Amino acid sequence: MWLNEQQITDAAISAYRKSLRRTSPRHIVIDQLFDVAKLDAVVRVLQQPERWQTQKHSYSALYVDNATWQKTTEKQRFVQRDLWQQDTLSTNVSSENIAQAFLSFLRSNDFLSLLSRIFQVSLTDINVAKPDLNTNYFRLGADDFVNQHADDSPGREVCMLLYLNKEWQRNDGGELVFMAKDDKPITIAPLYNRCVLFDPASNGAEHWVNALPPGNSDKYRYNVTSWYWSE
Repeated sequence: MWLNEQQITDAAISAYRKSLRRTSPRHIVIDQLFDVAKLDAVVRVLQQPERWQTQKHSYSALYVDNATWQKTTEKQRFVQRDLWQQDTLSTNVSSENIAQAFLSFLRSNDFLSLLSRIFQVSLTDINVAKPDLNTNYFRLGADDFVNQHADDSPGREVCMLLYLNKEWQRNDGGELVFMAKDDKPITIAPLYNRCVLFDPASNGAEHWVNALPPGNSDKYRYNVTSWYWSE
């Protein structure tokens, strides 16, 4: 079982719903949502350097190759980070593939049902062409960045961010920042087993990630990002 049962009781879900109604953007932060022992096993897999590939996005085009990236102005660049290379052909859930198994769980009917209960909307992958591409691991180094952007694609109802950073310190950077409203941004630290769920179409949902301190090439900020659609 991937989930921490104490965090998904009827009372807990009721509290999440109330929180969504009074926040702007509509978001909740759930600490310890997942089983820690299993996440620990996932993190050990993510330390393997060979499964990461640099990903670059501009505001005018996603998945920019290096040649195009060099011609793109800094103002047009909004993402540079590493993307986990999934093993979509494997059905083995041994310790080596527990990271893949977790991604599969995050697109399972059980997890979609939980999110549907929290947000009170019917989430489904029935019309999503490539669901696996919408749930993956990312890591951010000192030279990387995620600048201000919105995730409000048509039909997208829920975005999930789960942080996998053990012993993260206040001066390590990497905080998620929502634009929010009234010039009062909301800052959320990327603590281990902290899950952020938000409605990308709600007011103030534009966001960015604070940079990591420069000069530490061995430090990475790890997270899972997952997007979900309604019918």
